[in-house]
Amino acid sequence: MNYPKKVVIGDITVRDGFQHEEIYIPVEAKLWLAEQLILCGFKHIEVTNLGNPAGMPQFKDADVLMKALRSSKRVAHLIDNVSLTCVTIREKAIERAIRNRQEGFGPDRILLMVSTSESHHVKNSGLSLKDYWKMAEEYIKKANDAGIKVNGTVSTIWGCPIEGPTEMKKAVEFTKRWFDIGVKDVEHADHDGSASPNRIYDYFSMLMDEFQNPNKHIVHLHTTRGWGLANALAALQAGMTNYEATMGGIGGQPANFVSGVPVAGTGEYYYADSSIAGLNATEDLVVMMDEMGIETNLDIEKVLETGRMVERIVGRRLRSETIKTGRIPKSLTGK
Repeated sequence: MNYPKKVVIGDITVRDGFQHEEIYIPVEAKLWLAEQLILCGFKHIEVTNLGNPAGMPQFKDADVLMKALRSSKRVAHLIDNVSLTCVTIREKAIERAIRNRQEGFGPDRILLMVSTSESHHVKNSGLSLKDYWKMAEEYIKKANDAGIKVNGTVSTIWGCPIEGPTEMKKAVEFTKRWFDIGVKDVEHADHDGSASPNRIYDYFSMLMDEFQNPNKHIVHLHTTRGWGLANALAALQAGMTNYEATMGGIGGQPANFVSGVPVAGTGEYYYADSSIAGLNATEDLVVMMDEMGIETNLDIEKVLETGRMVERIVGRRLRSETIKTGRIPKSLTGK
């Protein structure tokens, strides 16, 4: 079995994980988790969404959280080496990121997103793909001029919950387009767990045939149907070196009901049971890679400890198995 011996894992719990929660997570809990992730050794974390909080009230505290994290004494010695990302799907959010950056508490990196499925893209952004690409080209330059790196995400690579099957080669074309208009890296998202391991391997092999170097490509996997770690293994075998996940495997489509109040979110949920959505669990991904001899540069025991606390923050049992089982012992106990 061939796979990289060193990977980078980013954690996106504070943004993608909490966006699917139907209770408001207090800003103090978000700050605590962001600090703990940095102390675990994560160099890439997603902190919040700078879009209109009327539709996503989970992020009504975006500026408060970013200011608190930037001024945190707990991680002051580490934060200069950590990339803080905010999601900015549309123009006003990008403009907000630039203003915040100029005021000293904005993101190092922002995320824009396209879907290869027109229907899914319009639902997420409110623009056609043609209009979105035009907007992105203009605003990526503005962000870069302000010292902010830009990630371009490609979604619905392996299928769309609205339209059904999609063509993987279209995602490779979209990836090229992102780089052509100035992004620094591209996230490749199995946003709803549509991909099977063989198709993950086929896609990332096709991607590497085109780009060769995996360093600017990020693997974003959901485990809706239980294949998340199998898909991560398939991506490893295709040579991918950058991954992201969430504590407990939480996350997915923005909630349309938060703390007793119906909200817009991105409309109706894709599934009758919204609890089946979710990403790969950071804890399980990290432990699996460690057992495979893959270097992550993370404090694994602290990752597991943090995962246990995230269950208490959201108030329920989550998907991670390793926070229950722990790591595999490396030596005999003598008992």
